[in-house]
Amino acid sequence: MISFLRGELAGAGEGTAILDVNGVGYRVFITGRDEQELPPAGEVVKLYTYLSVREDAIWLYGFLSKDDREVFRQLLMVSGVGPKAALGILSALSSNELRFAVFSDDSKAIAKAPGIGPKTAKKLILELKDKMELEDALGGEDIAQAEMTGPVSDGDVSEAVQALVALGYSNSEALRAVKHVKVTENMSTEDILGEALKVIGL
Repeated sequence: MISFLRGELAGAGEGTAILDVNGVGYRVFITGRDEQELPPAGEVVKLYTYLSVREDAIWLYGFLSKDDREVFRQLLMVSGVGPKAALGILSALSSNELRFAVFSDDSKAIAKAPGIGPKTAKKLILELKDKMELEDALGGEDIAQAEMTGPVSDGDVSEAVQALVALGYSNSEALRAVKHVKVTENMSTEDILGEALKVIGL
């Protein structure tokens, strides 16, 4: 398996990037979000890759972060979701936004991805809950200047997030607020929710 490619960006567009690695041009399918983050042509880029081998084709999928590649793999484990659909999901949602949607049962957010209907979105949530970790989202780089200390109960944190979503806050707002709470082992769901609401009110 090709774990990653590091080379000069020869060009990008329409969901692909061409990397010149020692004189060999690799065409790699990428997310729309990563395409926007690519540097100008001629600069060096490192993509973490996933090699898809089928009877009629071999395709390379690349990501600027290892986390996106891991979530891409998890999406492929869901029955009925292929590489194209998985790439579309990660173009519409960041890895953490997808985790937020999964743990808060927000199928509408996932259904916004191209080619993903309401039924598939609900199926994704059911199958991904056992594969994803809420702590990954809480420790993600998307949420800047946030701190969490002390033992964290996934159940209490998840319930606090779901409560905030039920109150009308978005998945991102809910997780960002909970992320800023300094959770200790003696805190209940209600305690976490109360502190999160204070954060939102700042």
